[in-house]
Amino acid sequence: MKIAVLDRRTLGEDMNLSGLEQFGEVEYFQNIREAEVGTRLADKEVLVTNKVRLNRENLKNLKNLKLICLTATGYNNVDIDYTLERGITVCNVAGYSTPSVVQHTFSMLFHMFSRIDIQDRFVKSGKYGASGNFTNLKSPFPELEGKSWGIIGLGNIGSKVAEVATAFGAEVSYYSASGRDRETPYRRLELDELLSNSDIVSIHAPLNGDTEHLINIENLKKMKSTSILINVARGPIVKESDLAEALNRGYIGGACLDVFEVEPLTEQSPLYRVRNMEKLVLTPHIAWGSIESRERLVGEIIKNIQAFTEGKPRNVVKHQ
Repeated sequence: MKIAVLDRRTLGEDMNLSGLEQFGEVEYFQNIREAEVGTRLADKEVLVTNKVRLNRENLKNLKNLKLICLTATGYNNVDIDYTLERGITVCNVAGYSTPSVVQHTFSMLFHMFSRIDIQDRFVKSGKYGASGNFTNLKSPFPELEGKSWGIIGLGNIGSKVAEVATAFGAEVSYYSASGRDRETPYRRLELDELLSNSDIVSIHAPLNGDTEHLINIENLKKMKSTSILINVARGPIVKESDLAEALNRGYIGGACLDVFEVEPLTEQSPLYRVRNMEKLVLTPHIAWGSIESRERLVGEIIKNIQAFTEGKPRNVVKHQ
């Protein structure tokens, strides 16, 4: 088969993709432009992609295209109606990043809680040695034990976050944007109650009509002035201009964001207008990207192509 990897750099240069070559001729693009798809990939049968938008306009000339493999769980970058019309199979990958995202969730929280960076600089600068005191309590920090942790989206990742938070002694509750009940030891709350009761609110929900801009100024005002918001799901769930206002006005205590409304973050982002940047922890959509997570992802892509060649496609998005 003729295969193209459309945005190789999104997987990291350290990832070995040679396993794809068992299926045929592979052409690698670091980041092909959307407008180039129709001309540069006209003979391809398989596309492997993450962020490149694929639609009727740029796929119509790919007469041999049979399979699109997404190196992600979400499939909003692909026109599924068109691929169904054409009989093109689309496969995604789910569950590969759960341990990585959970770890990053707590890494960001503990960075904000414990401010290890401040203490590290204090020691390395020589100020600790010159202080005459065995400790430094000028940056007080709280414990997670006994705190109330509210989770928006109790799927695979949210459930694992709940498990770990419970192990630290936090009291966990959750809100379901879909309205579905789950068999779980955690209390399900309506959004207003969850926001007003929680010391930490973490978002692990998909982006859809129910969740876009779910965290807006009205809902941010319902949170405790000391509470921490964490978003490791999808950027547009949080309205960033409202979050900046909430931080500047002291409606909440801080926010940890790994995802943004526009990625990469632009200079025009309202987040750069937060006056006290110590209230913000920002990372570049990296929660999913541990070494092991990316290795699992590549392995699943290979399995998806193998299954397709055997006539038993797996992880198919919206069966025909």
